[in-house]
Amino acid sequence: QVQLVESGGGLVQAGGSLRLSCLASVNIFSISGMEWYRQAPGKQRELVAVIMISGSTNYADSVKGRFTASRDNAKNTVYLQMNSLKPEDTAVYYCKARKTGQDYWGQGTQVTVSE
Repeated sequence: QVQLVESGGGLVQAGGSLRLSCLASVNIFSISGMEWYRQAPGKQRELVAVIMISGSTNYADSVKGRFTASRDNAKNTVYLQMNSLKPEDTAVYYCKARKTGQDYWGQGTQVTVSE
């Protein structure tokens, strides 16, 4: 069983920055890849970023160059640094972990970017 708790969302003006955190209840060394998703109102949940245990990352085209995922294994936490935010980044952001073939999701954190 893995519990994930996201934090760091909020209201920010376009061009601003936020850093999201996802705290896991287990040692994230046991999780090969951690993922960030987002879901905007009326839209499907989409993958934003992946960070592997090696530290390698992949990003959706829409956030490349603006978002950076990182992980602190000692704190069992993954982060999503979001810069140059745009109104279209407004969504609930979730982190996800897959362990022993099962997906675990956090409760999400709201990010709202105003014009």
